[in-house]
Amino acid sequence: MTATPSSLAAPAAALLPLDRRPSPVAARLSLAFAVLALLGLFLLPYGSFTRNFNAAATIQRFPAGVFDYTGFPPASLPVVTASLTAGWVALVALVLVVFAAVRRQGWLWVAGLVALVAGIVAIVLWGSALQGATNELLAKGVRARRIPFTSGGVNLGLVFVLLAGVVATFAGLSQFQSWWDRLNRLRALLVPLVAIALAILVGAVVVLVVQRVPADPSVKLGLLSTFMGKADVVWFVFSSLFAPLTSLAGAVDALKLSTPLIFTGLSVAFAFRAGLFNIGASGQLTMGAILATLVGVYVPLPGPLLIVGCVLAAAAGGALWGAIPGLLKARFGSSEVINTIMLNYIASGIFVFLVGSNSYQFFGRTVTIPFKAEGSNPSSQLLQPGAQLPTIPALLGLSQAGPGQLTLGPVFALIGFLAGYYFLRRNRWRVPIGLGAALVLGFATWKIGVPLNVGFDLVNNRLNASLLIALLAAVGFSVLMWRTAAGYALRAVGLAPKAAEYGGISVARNTILAMAIAGGFAGLASTHYVMGGALDEYRLKQNLPVNVGFDGITVALVGQSTPVGVVLASVLFGTFDTGSVVVDQKLDGVNKDLVTVLKALIVLFIAAGGFLSKRVTDPPPPSLVRAVDAGVNVDKQVVKVEQGGAVAVLPDVGERSVATEQTATTQSTPRSDQTRSDQGGK
Repeated sequence: MTATPSSLAAPAAALLPLDRRPSPVAARLSLAFAVLALLGLFLLPYGSFTRNFNAAATIQRFPAGVFDYTGFPPASLPVVTASLTAGWVALVALVLVVFAAVRRQGWLWVAGLVALVAGIVAIVLWGSALQGATNELLAKGVRARRIPFTSGGVNLGLVFVLLAGVVATFAGLSQFQSWWDRLNRLRALLVPLVAIALAILVGAVVVLVVQRVPADPSVKLGLLSTFMGKADVVWFVFSSLFAPLTSLAGAVDALKLSTPLIFTGLSVAFAFRAGLFNIGASGQLTMGAILATLVGVYVPLPGPLLIVGCVLAAAAGGALWGAIPGLLKARFGSSEVINTIMLNYIASGIFVFLVGSNSYQFFGRTVTIPFKAEGSNPSSQLLQPGAQLPTIPALLGLSQAGPGQLTLGPVFALIGFLAGYYFLRRNRWRVPIGLGAALVLGFATWKIGVPLNVGFDLVNNRLNASLLIALLAAVGFSVLMWRTAAGYALRAVGLAPKAAEYGGISVARNTILAMAIAGGFAGLASTHYVMGGALDEYRLKQNLPVNVGFDGITVALVGQSTPVGVVLASVLFGTFDTGSVVVDQKLDGVNKDLVTVLKALIVLFIAAGGFLSKRVTDPPPPSLVRAVDAGVNVDKQVVKVEQGGAVAVLPDVGERSVATEQTATTQSTPRSDQTRSDQGGK
């Protein structure tokens, strides 16, 4: 007797109940991080009171004890009893996380949230204790630069508590369908996040091997103090890499280095989306810089038009240099990888030719090329004032050091864009409408500001309006690729060129178009250096850093070839490059090359998929997972999720159809033979 679908639907709900507990994977992950945080509380530094110019620190252990590596500790240390008490609360919460993870309790997220809040409170109280001690010394007339506690802060022990709290909270919340759906939409971030984490882990091992404990010679190091010192130096290195984001001046420096990475990252990512590999961003940047310089020096246009002309010339130079390998691939099938690499050398040769000299011998005649400036320095003429981009601090109203007013126009503009983007999420034109709302709000509120004491380094920073061009380029990337028919054709060619061609899409034309647009993005990076004065002058100089073209490959990989991902990855690497200067100055065993190692490791681990299984990065349907966990043979039956959460196990209709066809074929064979014999008899 064969069971019908209706007869199987009722017992199926009892067979496959919806599990309202954290999944085994989430529970194990929470358990691992909680145990690591518990060990870190006792074995790693809890916080540092002070740190000298050689990175030697005075650190606090948990639950008690102070290690000094400076040789000259402060006479009195801040009272951190409140922070340590919050640490005890975090300790209890972590124990509860371990219990809930082992038993797969539904309140795992509550314990994780308590641990997270306790860790945040401990960090705030630590900073408050250091600030209180600093204020006391300021009241006594001690100069700020002589106060040791301004260099103190939290350490690895508390950071691991935060990580464990975050993991346990989201792992516990994943038991609810709404939270599972939210987290599942972020699954694409798993590979880059895991790759960055693994790169930091390997980088930490490198630091442990090559860097000795920074300590005064008078300090005697034992086994425990050496272990704590090694952990402290690892924390110092990686906290310094992220330190630029903690101050306005540091963030501006990081954005300055991030701007060209956004352009080159978009260039590589756009080619990736079309199934192409653009290694020629360096040459495209160079050609864009040459054309932008020619327009900016020699074309007589009024200011606004001249800026627009220079920007378009930069994009045209890069697009031309990108279209050449696209044409060669479309016409002759040659590899765009080899062609773009070779064109990098050609662009470099043209650049050296132009800035090397103003006169050359050509068939016995002296030819003058008025590109190079007078003098021995290999650089171009100075751009006209109308072609020079303003700096971001000047646009924000910070034109001189001292008391100033920081405009809030960009904040209101961002709010306007996000509001339009959210409330018009069913409208296909929500991005242009949001941008229009942002422009109106930003212009209307530009004179509203807050008082700010501006430092000399911030006013003279070379972060310029090319950052705004880069953000507009990222928006243009998104609109073109996902909101237009041309973008659909480009993505189709990238995913399946044979199928796209069968559907009527010209693969050759879209190949050329993709490489030209990718080259245009790379060419726009030259606006940062030439028009923005990032090379210390508003001119094209020989020290044009074309290596950012190759860094764009890393940025595109980390950003998963999405505009938002490229921008965030560029800011991350710009922050690393800025923070590495501090590490290079204070440590003798570690220098700025560590950032290069980290970038290489990130690319390596992304290429390996973060060593994550397909079940994690591309999981099967939840209904199928529940069926397998319940022991249902899904090869013989079909799993169906009905309304209300019930799970039904239905017979495999497809298999029965195949069996029926085979039976019919077997039964029809004798009739065919009989027919043929009858015909032969006749």
